[in-house]
Amino acid sequence: MEAHWQVQEAKQRLSELLRKVADEGPQFVTRHGEEVAVVIDIVRYRELIGVDVRADFKHALTSSAAPSNDVSAVLDEIVAERALDLPRDVDLAGRA
Repeated sequence: MEAHWQVQEAKQRLSELLRKVADEGPQFVTRHGEEVAVVIDIVRYRELIGVDVRADFKHALTSSAAPSNDVSAVLDEIVAERALDLPRDVDLAGRA
């Protein structure tokens, strides 16, 4: 089911529009009866532009790319980034 929103309506009810995208799929925005934009889920957008969505941790764990119960194959594809700053000093002796 295609849903169409006038620009003004989309601006006023943005939260609802975003919920509809998540629940029902793409939502079309119109101006003077003509489609001018479409709002889609971010995962679908990344797939369309060719970004590797498997790098997204949640997607990697919930996708069907790996056989069920074989998380290690998916985890090998996840790229983790680490902050460059050093951790804080911790006194394990309990001295104040």
